[in-house]
Amino acid sequence: MGAGVRIDKYLWAVRLFKTRSIAAEACKKGRVTIGGMSVKSSRIIKEGEEIDIRIAPITRRFKVLDVAEKRMGAKLTPDFVKDITPPDQLEMLELARLASNANRDRGMGRPTKKDRRDLERLQDGDWDI
Repeated sequence: MGAGVRIDKYLWAVRLFKTRSIAAEACKKGRVTIGGMSVKSSRIIKEGEEIDIRIAPITRRFKVLDVAEKRMGAKLTPDFVKDITPPDQLEMLELARLASNANRDRGMGRPTKKDRRDLERLQDGDWDI
């Protein structure tokens, strides 16, 4: 395309964020940086720039290959953005994912039906001690 486009619009168009308002919020909270500096959602992005996005627990890095204003299908995004996240960051993400699964005790996720029934009995005052 050429000239440039707002960073929140670009991040939404290349499907890095689900909505434009979420992309703007990430900019506002300082999670989106270019060259180590936080950027406002109105910042114009150009080809060749590298964007860092802090997504806990890591920082992902993307290179702008071309600018786009309109949201595109997932198959088209490789022509517009390239993921250049360092391998050590991706390894940290995988370790965090494994750690979260390993520490979860069985049955400690969502409450079971039995847990729900017990809670309802407790709230209704039908609890037998």
